[in-house]
Amino acid sequence: MEVRPYRTIKRKNTNEIKVGNVSVGGKAPISVQSMTNTLTTDIKGTIKQIRSLEEAGADIVRVSCPDEDSTRALKNIVREVSVPIVADIHFHYKRAIEAAKMGASCLRINPGNIGANHKILEVIKAAKDNNCSIRIGVNAGSLDKNLLEKYKEPCPEALVESAQQNISLLEKNDFFNFKISVKSSDIFLTVKAYRKLSEICRYPLHLGVTEAGGLLTGSIKSSIGIGQLLMEGIGDTIRVSLSSDPVDEVKAGYEILKSLGIRSRGVNIISCPSCARQAFPVIETVKLLEKKLAHIKKPINLSIIGCVVNGPGEAAHTEIGLTGGGHDNNLLYLSGIPHTKVPSSEIVDKVVKLVEEKIKDPK
Repeated sequence: MEVRPYRTIKRKNTNEIKVGNVSVGGKAPISVQSMTNTLTTDIKGTIKQIRSLEEAGADIVRVSCPDEDSTRALKNIVREVSVPIVADIHFHYKRAIEAAKMGASCLRINPGNIGANHKILEVIKAAKDNNCSIRIGVNAGSLDKNLLEKYKEPCPEALVESAQQNISLLEKNDFFNFKISVKSSDIFLTVKAYRKLSEICRYPLHLGVTEAGGLLTGSIKSSIGIGQLLMEGIGDTIRVSLSSDPVDEVKAGYEILKSLGIRSRGVNIISCPSCARQAFPVIETVKLLEKKLAHIKKPINLSIIGCVVNGPGEAAHTEIGLTGGGHDNNLLYLSGIPHTKVPSSEIVDKVVKLVEEKIKDPK
């Protein structure tokens, strides 16, 4: 019997595929992706950014290949990084063929931009010959003209029909190593399209709200859209699309997974918004802790609560807890048990030390 059945997410069973050495779908962990925003021809700059994404926890990184110089650069980039590289292809199918030969682990193609079926067939052959997977990347902003004429505007049915057409094309050519996305900047459209697609196919789904916006707005929109689908058991890999540093996309992606108890990385801080009852400056304390604990990769739960109203209760469910107390008598808890009192001026250093000790010796 499950202890907290209300928190159970029953993930939909999908086919498992490979993106380089990363499994996507099936029982594989939900992977986090991002995309570089450097010029791909700037090989050193692109490698540097990919490594920073690796450090942040990205499982897969996408790189844009708009021209032949970019696909040529891909060969040198792939050699120098550990994560699988997805080549992002639009408009010219030959870039996909070149990228596959240069070592890309996956080819992201946008059917509405690639064009005629014979071009997609050549991409399929290149993927087969070079052990690449494919992502069918349907996007509301670039739907096929025929579908726009049929449906008059982007809608869930149009996105799903585009995906179905391309699923059929790949299947007819005995290619099954692919995943699918049906993205829109509209949360309602995105969620409805993914729900429909999940009902009719078992291929792994790449979730995302495209062109979500800046760091704050985009993170919120993505959390609503991606989070809603994940709670329904839909989705096998995610990307949070932000007009921000790509590392922020990875951080936001992990925060979504962490919030749902799906996958954890780093310190999870439970903290109050602060009020007149706070016995120490909660907001400043949390900001400092986030900065000083950013290097921690192992999952650990930490509660920072400004007063005794909810402090002891939250501390009971975290590895390390802090509850504000009057007259500078703030109380630290370890695994819900009172540990020691600490003055406000020493909170940050003491908590950081305890977290680092806990990571080294989890007992």
